Amino acid sequence: MRKSIALVTGASRGIGAATAELLAKQGFFVIVNYLKSDKAAEQLIAKIEQDGGHAIALQADVSIEEDVVMLFNAIDEIDGTLTALVNNAGILLPQSTIENINAARINQILTTNVTSYFLCCREAVKRMATKYEGIGGAIVNVSSAASRLGSAGEYIDYAASKGAIDTLTTGLSLEVANQNIRVNGVRPGFIYTEMHADGGEPDRVERIKENIPMKRGGQTIEVAQAIAWLLSSQASYVTGSHIDLAGGK
Repeated sequence: MRKSIALVTGASRGIGAATAELLAKQGFFVIVNYLKSDKAAEQLIAKIEQDGGHAIALQADVSIEEDVVMLFNAIDEIDGTLTALVNNAGILLPQSTIENINAARINQILTTNVTSYFLCCREAVKRMATKYEGIGGAIVNVSSAASRLGSAGEYIDYAASKGAIDTLTTGLSLEVANQNIRVNGVRPGFIYTEMHADGGEPDRVERIKENIPMKRGGQTIEVAQAIAWLLSSQASYVTGSHIDLAGGK
């Protein structure tokens, strides 16, 4: 029986790593995509295999078209079928108001956070769609509560990039619904990850948790569980949906 392959982009840390680990426990052969953190990726592979799962790490900058094509070509060489894609790779730059945001920053955010999702979706659809003799599959795009909240005074460029992902999720779900491909999104809120340090405030969740209705930040496994459900047969009639994981915010 051919393996069901799941590709998780940006999987060396945070939500991506938690998702890769959970999907491996559920029987997927997991592709752990990473950009620079080869050591972290290899440590994750070792943990997955220690727990009885199967995974390999593949380096690629998914914001670059040639890298995405190479990544998917490498997956084609594996004995299995790509049935799941989790678009998770993304960046956050230091907190800033609009006055200090330049075109280079905007373009970096959009290329990394938006272009990468489009490219990976494109390649996944080419392999999953029934019109290309695929068997179908499921795609989950990791967005953010920032797409709804706007991140005023901190990350409006990041928030706007995630708004684009929400639209991609809606549009693509309709485009491939008759190809046995489901496309859904998750919108994490204030989750304890290393990404906050990238924005210049490692303890951001602690600062704002009292403003969250549930009075706490979220854990990466809580997001991973929602992603895994959307990829599973339990969500077989769910497409074009967005699950908010923001503690009521």
